[in-house]
Amino acid sequence: MNEVVKSIFESEAEAIRNIPLQQGYVDVVELIHEKVHVNGGKVIASGMGKAGQVANTIATTFSSTGTPAIFLHPSEAQHGDLGVIRENDVLLVLSNSGKTREILELVFLARQLHSGLPVVLLTGNKDGELVEEANITLLTGKPQEVCPLGLTPTTSTTVMMVICDALTVLLMKKIDFKAVDYAKRHHGGYLGEKSRKTGKA
Repeated sequence: MNEVVKSIFESEAEAIRNIPLQQGYVDVVELIHEKVHVNGGKVIASGMGKAGQVANTIATTFSSTGTPAIFLHPSEAQHGDLGVIRENDVLLVLSNSGKTREILELVFLARQLHSGLPVVLLTGNKDGELVEEANITLLTGKPQEVCPLGLTPTTSTTVMMVICDALTVLLMKKIDFKAVDYAKRHHGGYLGEKSRKTGKA
């Protein structure tokens, strides 16, 4: 059993090491900084299924580190939630296949609402339909899932999360986000107490 666990850890670590380094990281940070921090917009993260859960996590992480963000479920968007999107927002979509129907529909409908809405895509498929719709694409390296069936999103969601962590850190550095700023957004629990002590908030 331990050998199986070790093999899983090694496979996922290797997938992280193989995430392509791209100019897109700089481009995404500059785009979000301009739209959100200069022009008062927000990041709207979306994805379907397991990728959607990663999108939800990145939205909350962005928000607690100084970049306003929300999660928008692609199906709920078609039932009125689309109205949360505003002119200076950035749509960040996650789709391992690069052709998720609900995400393609979301992008289409969002641009019907705001024609110039920029779209950032995280995907494992450089040839997917969503790549053609995105302003900036960040590729995951299309790792093989550690799921023994090769079906369940496992390694693919791991690398998506790591990419989102990288974007978070880059944005924190870009806006010079400090512990005192964190304390203002995260008051409760251990982290709230620690950030107040660190930042003397």
